[in-house]
Amino acid sequence: LALNPNALVPVIRDGDFVLWESNAICRYLAASAGRSDLLPDRPASRALVEQWMDWQATELNNAWRYAFMARVRGSPTHSDTNAIAASIRDWNRHMATLDAALERSGAFVTGATFTLADVVLGLSTHRWFMTPLAARPTLPAVQAYYERLTLRPGYRAHGRNGLP
Repeated sequence: LALNPNALVPVIRDGDFVLWESNAICRYLAASAGRSDLLPDRPASRALVEQWMDWQATELNNAWRYAFMARVRGSPTHSDTNAIAASIRDWNRHMATLDAALERSGAFVTGATFTLADVVLGLSTHRWFMTPLAARPTLPAVQAYYERLTLRPGYRAHGRNGLP
């Protein structure tokens, strides 16, 4: 609570600087390390990465939250079957949006190269595959993306690590 008024993780401290919110932390770490391969310097390229990161945080995460809390966390306050079904439908619809983007790009969400957007979307993709869902559509581009990400040692260790 002393570091994050929301009493949530993640939160980082870098000297006297404290930052919370996972995507803000990702941006900060990439920028601090000079990783323009992950967070491009060119405004248009950077905006595309940030667009997908913001979409993940606002649209995709809001879609999965209720179903995830019910199916994975077993939250008693998330037991409304209609709300679970609606969350799963929205989650699948958003994953179909990602599938279409990946089909167009042929590799990663913003194009041929791995970016910070793929860090956050890769975690969301893993969560989608690991959560027990009554109905999960076949999304070939998302499946191929998941396999492509798995070739990355960091993703195997911290993304596709068996935990939803």
